[in-house]
Amino acid sequence: MDERVAAAVDAPTRSSGAALRVRLLGRFSIWRGEQALTLPSSRKLPALFAYLALAPRALGRSQLCELLWEAPNDPRGELRGCLSKIRRAIDIPGRRSVVTQDDTVRLDLEHCVVDGIEIVRALGEGLETLMPARKRALVGLFAGEFLEGLQLADSPAFDCWLTAQRRRFRSAQAALLEQLSQGADDDAAAGYLEQWLQLTPFDVRAHETLLQRLAGQGRVQDGQAHLAATTPLFEAEGLDAAPLHDAWRAGLAGSHPAAAGREPALVTVQDAQDRLEALVIAPRQRASLAVMPFVDQSTPPRQRGGLADALAYDLTTRLAKLRSMFVIAQGSVFALHARGIGPEEAGRMLNVDYVVSGAVQRNGAGLSVGVELIETRTAHVLWSEMLHPTLDDTFQMLEEIGNRIVASIAGEIETLERNRAILRPPMSLSAWESHHRGLWHMYRFTAADNAEARHFFETAMRLDPGFARAHAGLSFTYFQEAFQNWGPRAAAVEGAYRAASQSLVVDDRDPAAHWAMGRALWLRGESETAIVELEQSISLSPNFSLAHYMLAFVQAQAGDPAVAIAAADRSRSLSPFDPLLFATLAARAMALARLGRYEDAAEWAVKAAARPNAHVHIHAIAACSLALAGRLDQARAQTAVLRRQAPGYAMSDFFAAFQFDAIGIERFRGGAQLLGMR
Repeated sequence: MDERVAAAVDAPTRSSGAALRVRLLGRFSIWRGEQALTLPSSRKLPALFAYLALAPRALGRSQLCELLWEAPNDPRGELRGCLSKIRRAIDIPGRRSVVTQDDTVRLDLEHCVVDGIEIVRALGEGLETLMPARKRALVGLFAGEFLEGLQLADSPAFDCWLTAQRRRFRSAQAALLEQLSQGADDDAAAGYLEQWLQLTPFDVRAHETLLQRLAGQGRVQDGQAHLAATTPLFEAEGLDAAPLHDAWRAGLAGSHPAAAGREPALVTVQDAQDRLEALVIAPRQRASLAVMPFVDQSTPPRQRGGLADALAYDLTTRLAKLRSMFVIAQGSVFALHARGIGPEEAGRMLNVDYVVSGAVQRNGAGLSVGVELIETRTAHVLWSEMLHPTLDDTFQMLEEIGNRIVASIAGEIETLERNRAILRPPMSLSAWESHHRGLWHMYRFTAADNAEARHFFETAMRLDPGFARAHAGLSFTYFQEAFQNWGPRAAAVEGAYRAASQSLVVDDRDPAAHWAMGRALWLRGESETAIVELEQSISLSPNFSLAHYMLAFVQAQAGDPAVAIAAADRSRSLSPFDPLLFATLAARAMALARLGRYEDAAEWAVKAAARPNAHVHIHAIAACSLALAGRLDQARAQTAVLRRQAPGYAMSDFFAAFQFDAIGIERFRGGAQLLGMR
């Protein structure tokens, strides 16, 4: 039996003890025990099997007919014939593999080990969480490319899907080889590293890993020979080989300081002139991302300049405006795309952390837009979504899609970076990682975590004084100290303003810097100027949800409550799972209470108080709003929660924290009086 097919038996899978093994990675084949089954000579059978096997749900017969049979006389008859062949191949006594219901079809493959399904499951779990033995078994499943040798010239939609799947599995294989090459013993790691380089010959990280390994082993001549062979290959592809030379020097400096200053044998005079001084690999500063050109499935394959390109360009511009990540320029990604390089491979060649890719297709007056955010090094799909706008107003449609996608991408990356930073030892954190460690503590909204957040923001500033977001984060901690009464208010207000000012000095184009200044100015009682700063933050980045939230917060207390409600709704739509969602909901509730819409205010305040990180002021808003709505029992329940969190809490604390106008003070004081709160 083939070794790679046998590996599926040894791999720890959820289908252990299966009667059949199916290979999709390589030439399509089915094995029963030690015997490879003889299959009908049909190109549509493996295509249909693979499509159904990897589908997350049952598929309609019409969809399958359109996918695989462009214009036969009897497409449904062709489909029935193909399904019958699948049944004969993989049915076992007492179990039907082809399950039909109404007009849908799905495959029940619990009695099979399917190599492609095992890889997809592993990607869903997260490759980095798997034990080394399982990673090795998964690598053994790759006997070739996905459905090797299969082509359906008469089925363009299937060919698009097939190309995407081949890229997906190739990326998964590279991610597995990368992890195994770094986590195994030297001999085993060398073998995985060699496979990794063969699979992705222009992956900068693979060459860096090899060069650092050679330097660590003292194999200076081998390292120089690898540089001499690799540099012209990179240059021929229009890629920068400088990171390879930097990695070699850094490896020598760490392992053999005496050899570190020795210039390796370089290939061109210009290359030698560019590298007169030894360099070290820079620490990770910001998350990096590339937005690949979207595929327009409604136009000829190589036709460019339409709606798909406009959407990719719009996303690149919007993400760059956030200034929280490094975004690769469009010229580079379009050049790689023009050479037929897929998103995942392009991400590795560009050495970015994340890749955004997608496709658009017109459906009459409507449009379907599919988007994926992929972590390059693990091939893990972090976020995906299908959007179905109408084409009544193309510019408005681009605006809405752009808002939704950019906010989701930024939120997912921010969350992942925070979670990654919290797992790193504090002494090993870069400025970027220290910043995200600070964010993790900051969003826990306790005095102790606020102090920890301040420590990490100050560390980030020390490591990189030009990191504007670290200064903005520090300002947030001072804001929290003043707003929550965790320390002397005057000093905290001054600290918030000073840190926000420094953030603006460092980068006055960063929306977070203007957001921090808006908060600081509000603390100082300068609401009108605060609104100007917050509006500037939104102008710089219309997708920056926190600026919309803070605008709602300020307007809800003494400004225009209608503007506050609109800003709160905008913030929620941009970031529906934001750590500050409780505050956004509370701002909406305050605005509704000022308008005298007490029942609506109570509903939104209850939602705010139900959030896991809601603090005492939020419960006070909920208690007063419920009382104003006549729901006294619920109001008392919120008061009880408030008392448990802060036994000495009084309405004087509430009004000291907020800056209501006369109407707001009257409303909330009236609610407190109904509850007997002072």
